[in-house]
Parts: sequence; C-alpha cells; structure tokens
Amino acid sequence: MKITDFLTEKAVIPALTAREKNAVLKEMATGLVANHPVLDEKKVLEVLLERERISTTAIGEGVAIPHGKLRGVDRVVGIFARSLEGVDFASLDGGPTHLFFVLIAPENAAADHLKALARISRLLKDPTFRSRLIEGKTTQEIFEIIAQEDQKF
Repeated sequence: MKITDFLTEKAVIPALTAREKNAVLKEMATGLVANHPVLDEKKVLEVLLERERISTTAIGEGVAIPHGKLRGVDRVVGIFARSLEGVDFASLDGGPTHLFFVLIAPENAAADHLKALARISRLLKDPTFRSRLIEGKTTQEIFEIIAQEDQKF
C-alpha cells in the first residue's frame, strides 16, 4: 500500500493553527471530513480522542500517527498536517510533535490499516524525509515530497 493510495494533495494541512492536542485533533478531523464528506466529523474526532486515551500516537522524532477505525468507511483515508511550532502531543520522547499523519480505516480492514501504519512509520523514520517535510513551503510541495518518497519503496 502506498501513501498516495489514501492521501491527496487536498488532504495536506501545511500549517496547523491549533496549538493544543485536542484542538489539533479537531482541526485534522475537520480537514479529513472536508476531503471525505461521507465521514461524520464528530465520529472521526471521537475515534481519534479514544485512541489517544489508550496511548499517545506521538511516536517521537516530532511525529504522530493518530488513527482509528470507523464503521461505514469503505477504504483507508488520511490527512497529513504540519505544525512548524510543534505541539505537546505527549510524545514518547517528550519532544514537540511537528508532523501528523491521520488515518481512518474501515472497521473490518485490519490488514489495510496495519499496512498503512507500517508504510507511514517506515517513511518517517528517515530524518532527511522529516526535514524535507518541515522545509516544504506549499501544500503542493509537501505533497510532492511525500509522493516522491512514496515511490522509492
């Protein structure tokens, strides 16, 4: 599974305005629903908040991958967001989080959900890729950075 299978240029937020964890999740849920109107924003936000209550999705190195499953979703959908200032997202390494990949998967699609998470995790382990995402200037440029990296593997 490629990231571009579930992420489009329209689903890139180059500069989050929210500065607090729950507000960031709400902003990303709003963006996700704007690109996938079939989704219910309240339900998306509930799924993301519930996942964060279980354990933070901020894996360190400035990266978080909020995710969850929803009934009625027919395929994995995602959004990428960036905070240049960084957000306290209760990261495992204690540092601020700058790069966010949100995934919502169908309730019965565990394999696709895990493949998407693994793909994102693999790409974001590369410090050069993370730096390029931080340095990207526009939505289009950020998406192109993701798409180019996605083609390497």
